[in-house]
Amino acid sequence: MFLTESEQQISAEYQRQGYIIRPVADLSALLWIREQFICLIQDALELIPDEQPDVLLNTIHERVSSANLNAFRLKIIRGINSLDNFRSMYFRVAQPYLETLVGNELSMQLRVNLSIQLPGDDSSLLPIHADTWSGDSPFEVVVWLPLVDCYGRKAMYLLPPEPAAQLNQEFAQRAVASSEELYQAISHQVQWLKVKYGEVLIFNQSLPHGNRVNTEPETRWSMNCRFKGVFTPYGDKKIGEFFEPITLRAVSQAGMRYHLPKL
Repeated sequence: MFLTESEQQISAEYQRQGYIIRPVADLSALLWIREQFICLIQDALELIPDEQPDVLLNTIHERVSSANLNAFRLKIIRGINSLDNFRSMYFRVAQPYLETLVGNELSMQLRVNLSIQLPGDDSSLLPIHADTWSGDSPFEVVVWLPLVDCYGRKAMYLLPPEPAAQLNQEFAQRAVASSEELYQAISHQVQWLKVKYGEVLIFNQSLPHGNRVNTEPETRWSMNCRFKGVFTPYGDKKIGEFFEPITLRAVSQAGMRYHLPKL
């Protein structure tokens, strides 16, 4: 292996934990992203821009009810995904980490997802699952980017690699259980991840993960987006319909255009 020492450290941490948490690689890109969110929120709720961004985001439950949350979330996510530079900025916050863990020829999900989890709200729960259970490629990673500090039940949980491997061995027996029964059976083994604003989480989406009711006094705002190597195997989510190449290199482009002359 010809990886540098820092690349080996990140790689070993990812293999051991199933995730890494690091400071964003491009702070200006993160600031740009949050500024766009604030503008979209102010426009959607017809607010005067007089609050600090972290206050507005953490207390959005004072302005948006659970009944109106999904419509509000869809409006915001449509707006942010329509911005020309958004996906490029999102990539920049994690670029060196992705290039170490995944490679430098990458495919990126076409649309970034948004999660808004109000305190005490059970309408936005993500039951325990692994993305590979529904046909995703095990060669994908998820880049999870919070717009606020995420801690405790305001964050997400992940089942570490060792107990996840044990669960996979017992999957045929466990599959008859409901998702809630499955969570309760392994709840003592899951790890709740603390990710501050200004940090980025990259995790192995083949490990079981999810969230629970947010029992913290603040609203969670987080985005997630899948990345994978362009030439690694695809699952149900295909290139062109779900993924798009974003860093295809010149030699690969030349090779894809090449046709052997016929005699």
